[in-house]
Amino acid sequence: MRTAREIAQLAQMTCVLEACAPKPGNVNRIHDFSDTSLDDFLLSAVAIGPAFECAAELTVGQLILQATKDTRKLVRSNTNLGMILLLAPLVKACVKRGARDLRRRVNSVLNSLTVQDARLAYAAIRIARPGGLGRVAEADIAEKPSITLLEAMALARERDSVAREYVTGFSITFEIGAPALKEAQSRGADLSSAVVQAFLTILSRVPDTLIARKKGLNTARQVSDKAGEVLNKGGVFASEGRMALADFDCALRDPNHTLNPGTTADLTAAAIFLVLQEEKRGQAT
Repeated sequence: MRTAREIAQLAQMTCVLEACAPKPGNVNRIHDFSDTSLDDFLLSAVAIGPAFECAAELTVGQLILQATKDTRKLVRSNTNLGMILLLAPLVKACVKRGARDLRRRVNSVLNSLTVQDARLAYAAIRIARPGGLGRVAEADIAEKPSITLLEAMALARERDSVAREYVTGFSITFEIGAPALKEAQSRGADLSSAVVQAFLTILSRVPDTLIARKKGLNTARQVSDKAGEVLNKGGVFASEGRMALADFDCALRDPNHTLNPGTTADLTAAAIFLVLQEEKRGQAT
């Protein structure tokens, strides 16, 4: 089993690779937002390391809160809350002894989440202040939860794909994102291009819930359809696909970033982590 430090480094690598890949509508090497830059994302990747190095001793809720606090010390905007929420159970599963199959260990971690995990995660969300949350009738983020973190995620599953991952045992990560990333690599794509192809694959099949909260589900579905069109033209593997990708990127950019597929970026990060840990495990055996 790898050390907690090695797993934490994989989480940091994940955040760097996700941020730098030229994903449409996101901050990347080419594009900054008015309130967030690539530097902010790179600093955020550094920030999560100390918390995740302690994954064996900390609960999922403690991981989420500590990584969020450490990030806020270095950056002012919400750069990585979704990634932290997704990576915390994955990292915890990687340091957890038990079943060899990682997905079984992930499910064990998720099923062990407590009310205290929910309270700590809610505190982290209030610190990060993500956009488009609004108010809900049950377990609103402004209130102190009395249910477990898994139960809270179940209440949010229809409006947030990160929450849905908790409830489904990370189905998007294991069944869509990671396979798409590995397939792109097997076809000869460099890692950055493979990340973009995986991002497009996830977006084409899962309407982005950040866009849905800001602009409505119909708009989110239209964006997913456009991602599918890019893939149908070859995605990163064909000149026609790359031209369509560039046009798609332009169409997603506006001054207020209302069409930023931010949740898809978070889901892509989870897929990157999964593939990285599989590759490193294979190198160690």
